[in-house]
Amino acid sequence: MMIPRLSNPTRAMLRPGADLSRIVLPTFILEPRSMLERITNFMCHPEMLLHIPSIDDPTERFVAVVKFYLSGWHIRPPGVKKPLNPILGEVFSCYWDLEQGKSRAYYISEQTSHHPPKSSYFYMVPDHHIRIDGTLKPRSRFLGNSAASLMEGIAYLSLLNRGKDKTKGEQYVITQPNMYARGIMFGKMKYELGDHSFVRCPELDLTADLEFKVKGWVGGTYNAIGGAIKRESTGEVLYELSGLWSDEMFIRDVTTGKREMFFNATKSKPSPPKVRPIREQADRESQRLWEKTANAVRERKHEVATDEKTTIEDRQREEAAKRSREGIQWHPRLFRAVKGGPGQPEEGMSDLEWIIDATVDHTATPDQQAGQIKGIYPIVDGQQATLDFLDGNPSSSTMVEPKPPSEEGPGTDSSKDAPNEELVETGHGDAAPTTAEPASLPAQTPDEIEKMLSSTGMGKTLPHAIGDYAVCLFIEAMNP
Repeated sequence: MMIPRLSNPTRAMLRPGADLSRIVLPTFILEPRSMLERITNFMCHPEMLLHIPSIDDPTERFVAVVKFYLSGWHIRPPGVKKPLNPILGEVFSCYWDLEQGKSRAYYISEQTSHHPPKSSYFYMVPDHHIRIDGTLKPRSRFLGNSAASLMEGIAYLSLLNRGKDKTKGEQYVITQPNMYARGIMFGKMKYELGDHSFVRCPELDLTADLEFKVKGWVGGTYNAIGGAIKRESTGEVLYELSGLWSDEMFIRDVTTGKREMFFNATKSKPSPPKVRPIREQADRESQRLWEKTANAVRERKHEVATDEKTTIEDRQREEAAKRSREGIQWHPRLFRAVKGGPGQPEEGMSDLEWIIDATVDHTATPDQQAGQIKGIYPIVDGQQATLDFLDGNPSSSTMVEPKPPSEEGPGTDSSKDAPNEELVETGHGDAAPTTAEPASLPAQTPDEIEKMLSSTGMGKTLPHAIGDYAVCLFIEAMNP
C-alpha cells in the first residue's frame, strides 16, 4: 500500500483546532461515495418506523421514536473513512422497498452550501404517514492526539397522522452525537461516539437526553450510553436508558422498576436503499458525478482518483468564479430557505435552514403522494433527468416519466441494491463488534511502517514518514 506524502501546506494546516473541511486530503483515505449518499445510513432500519404512527399512547410513541434513533449507531465500516465532499448543487436520491414490496420510502438530498458544508435531505413513507426533513452541517477539528467530527445540524421527524397542527403533524426534533478519533499520533487508535444528543417532542412535553459516553482515563468502558426520557416541563424521569450502542441496550421504567431489552444491535440487519442505474442519472447526481473517482479509490489507483477528484473540484471553483464575476447568486434546485417566522409555513423550524421545495399533500392517497414525490426529482428505476447546470445552477431540466405502476411496482423494478461494501459507518456497513471495544486500526510497529514506506520509494526519513502516516491515519478515522 502506498502512503502518499502530505504536502507541506497541508502539514502546516494540521494544528490543534484546525478545521479539516478546508484541508485537501489524499484520496487513499476517502470513502468511495458522497456525503449525500452516506446520510442514508441514518435510516438503516426503516422498518422500525412503520408502526410508530399507529401507536395511540403518546409516551409509548415517543419511546418507539427513541428506539429507532438508537438503532442506527451500531453499524461500522472495517476502516473509518471520509466521504467525498459534495459539490454545490449535487443531488442524490434513492428508495427502500418495505414490507415485502407493499410500501416504499423515498429519499432526496442536495448540497445546499459548500463553505460551510450543508447537506439537506427529505425522506418520506407515504403509506405510513412518516416524513423526515434534515440538514447536516459537519465540522471537523484537529485536537492534538485526538480529532473530532462535530455533527451539527438538526432533523425533524413528523408523524403526519398525529398532532394538533394537521399541516405539520406531530414533530420530533433530533440531533446527533459527535465522533472522536483518539490516539491519532501515539497510542492505540480508537473511534468513539461522544457527548449528548436529544430527541424532543414539544407537543408531548417529552424529551430524551442521550449521553454517548467516552471512556475515561482510569475507568469506564467503550461504546456505553446512558440517558433518560423525561417530562420536559417538570424534569420528571419516566425511563432510564443504559447499555452499549454497539451491543445490547436496556430501558428501565422508573415507576415500576422493570428493566428490559430495548434494542439488540447484535441481532439487527440493516436495510440498504436502492438507487437508479448510473446510466439514468444526470451529470450532477452523486454516483454519476463521482463514478470515476470512486472506482479509482476502490481500485487504489490514487493518482487517477486525485486527477478525477481535482477535475470536479476545479469545475466547481470555475463556476463560483464566473458567478462572482457576473454577480449571480446561487440557489439550490430542490430545496428552499425555511420560512420559520411567526405565522409562516415552517414556524419554529428556522434552525433547519433548508427544506424541500415542493408540496407533498399528506392527506392524498399514498399513490398520489408517491407520484408527487417522484415529481420532485427522479428516484426509481425508469425515471431519467437531464439537467443543464449552467455555471453550477440548473437552468433547465427535462424528466422522463416513470413506468406505469403495473410495470414499476415495488417488488418488480430492476433498480440495484446499493452494494454493502460501499455502505459504511452508521448505516449499512458491517455491524460493530459485539464486545465493548472501540473501532481501531491494525497496530503497526515503526519497523513495519519503515519497511512499507521503503518499498514505495518515497525517499524520506523515517521520522517524517511516520509523522505523515500518523496524520493520514487520524484523518481516516475521523471527519465522517
